[in-house]
Amino acid sequence: MEHRTILHSDMNSFYASVEMMLDPSLRGKPVAVCGSTENRHGIILAKSQLAKKAGVKTGMVNWEARMKCPDLIMVQPQYDEYLKYSRYAREIYGRYTDMIEPFGMDECWLDVTKSKYQFGDGLKIADEIRASCREELGLTVSVGVSFNKIFAKLGSDMKKPDATTVITEEDFREKVWPLHCSEMIYCGPSTARKLGLYGIHTIGDIARTDPAFLRQLLGVNGMYLWTYASGADTSRVMNTDFVSPVKSIGHGITCSADLLNEEEVFKVMLELSQDVGHRLRVHELSACGVQIWIRGNDLSGSQFQCRLPVRTQLPSEIAAAGFRLFRERYKWKRMVRAVCVRAIDLVPVNEPEQLSVFDDAALRNKRERIQDAVESIRSRFGKRAVTYAILMGDLKMPDDGRDMVRMPGLMYQ
Repeated sequence: MEHRTILHSDMNSFYASVEMMLDPSLRGKPVAVCGSTENRHGIILAKSQLAKKAGVKTGMVNWEARMKCPDLIMVQPQYDEYLKYSRYAREIYGRYTDMIEPFGMDECWLDVTKSKYQFGDGLKIADEIRASCREELGLTVSVGVSFNKIFAKLGSDMKKPDATTVITEEDFREKVWPLHCSEMIYCGPSTARKLGLYGIHTIGDIARTDPAFLRQLLGVNGMYLWTYASGADTSRVMNTDFVSPVKSIGHGITCSADLLNEEEVFKVMLELSQDVGHRLRVHELSACGVQIWIRGNDLSGSQFQCRLPVRTQLPSEIAAAGFRLFRERYKWKRMVRAVCVRAIDLVPVNEPEQLSVFDDAALRNKRERIQDAVESIRSRFGKRAVTYAILMGDLKMPDDGRDMVRMPGLMYQ
């Protein structure tokens, strides 16, 4: 069996680097991309290397970052530019392989196992990619080269900025096993704390632990972590044209101001459900359940879900179910900062369904015809051409384009 060569390319301080590239006067200065303090979404989204050295961290509130670094230059995000340069970088990757799997906007795995016969080994390809990104885009990337996806990602994190790290089957125990277990993907702070209670602190400790014990402690995730730490991960890099099967459809947003009462929460849920319902129609799916995620202004999060009595695509029904969950389950110990509404347990829209004798089929058909008309108008004149009257005022929802950004999800297996 041929040994694989996997690259993980991570664009360094991506948002901040794009801003400095677009405005050369920012170069050589501590820069942070952050939400507007006036609109209350005042947290650091990304920071330059100089800002990082001064103690500025992602997620830090603006005033705290200013205290850490008095000379910090704060700029507003330009998400359309970030998306554009993310596409440019993937075009560079595409010169070497079509096996490109994105992991968020600024990270990608590349399988160059076959490419090395034309372009050279993984190290040579990684260095060429770094040079091309630097010379053509004015941006730097760090690249990890290894025999699987897990260690390739670890490698890209080891040296920053603008560096290549190679981890081989022969030396991964020396390079990887001494690292703290939280350095590995899917071993978050909570998991690391739980492992630490049992004297498991490093990636090597995980690999040397009985996998049966890890499964008992962490469930199936424990087995994944043991496989990853042992260097036995065989998950493949998906083709650039791969489209993941739709298992759920959701939309969430961090609000521009705290939501202070139930009415404000319902308005946001109804607005988010417009997008969820539209995407259900695009994929010709219906939801059998609804899930909501609520984050308070202390950054704590709560997630709830329920089954629907009748599956649906209707935004009004999705929002109503989500709002019922919120009223029943959320305790108003803190104001609401972020809301996500998700359609779950999806089935094809034309799949037969057993209705109850208590269902009003005629009323449901009427609502669906109305939604058909709304979708038709919006497709011609824009998503704001028709909307609910209750959504005409201030929804406390930002409109700077951040909803275009897709955050990293799960690594494909």
